[in-house]
Amino acid sequence: MELFYSNDIDGNICRLNQDESAHCIKVLRHHCGDKINIINGNGTLYHCQITSDSHKGVEASILSETENWGSHPYRLHLAVCPTKNNDRYEWFAEKACEIGFDELTPVIGDHSERKVFKTVRTEKILISAAKQSLKASVPSVNEPISVKEFISRQTCGTEAASDEKLLLIAYCFEDENAPRRNIKNVLEGFDGKEIIIMIGPEGDFSREEAEKAIEAGFIPVMLGNSRLRTETAALTAASAVYFRYM
Repeated sequence: MELFYSNDIDGNICRLNQDESAHCIKVLRHHCGDKINIINGNGTLYHCQITSDSHKGVEASILSETENWGSHPYRLHLAVCPTKNNDRYEWFAEKACEIGFDELTPVIGDHSERKVFKTVRTEKILISAAKQSLKASVPSVNEPISVKEFISRQTCGTEAASDEKLLLIAYCFEDENAPRRNIKNVLEGFDGKEIIIMIGPEGDFSREEAEKAIEAGFIPVMLGNSRLRTETAALTAASAVYFRYM
């Protein structure tokens, strides 16, 4: 199934940007009268008919629409420290999108080796991954913030931990005062749909960061007996949530 992406939808008309238009017309050889499927990134699939087949700007009239197409029955926010090698972070984002998540926040920790992160390339990768995995929703990517600032935001307003929201943090070290629990068991005991998971950098979270998170209501979890790279841990966490709600 071919999917195109557009955030330019006006009434009954969808317009593709130049890259999507070139792929539609030059690569896939579509022309006026052909029917195509377009996602808007917010959960809606549009079944359309091409009315203008310019390779610089395709226009298509909407014939029908389907909301929540390819959706999953939970909302997952991943707060993951950028890796030193940016390719590894992009790989994680792509694969996690294929599995299913909703929001990504790059968080900068005390031990982070990468302190700067640009979101534009990751956003493009997520659009491609959503189309490939037959989803109409594209995860949003927030601007980077510090781990401590991210934790502080979870104690404000509706972001605070509750019976409807689960806050998790994964780190490698042991703490007798806050023993880690198996993520599978924690997820199975949760009846809500909103989940936030924090994954640390190559050097792990600092103890100060972990303590602040626990004070804010985060539950420390373990992802198995293996020591995982940042991107592997993030993908494992996304997979655990996916299988919990299958």
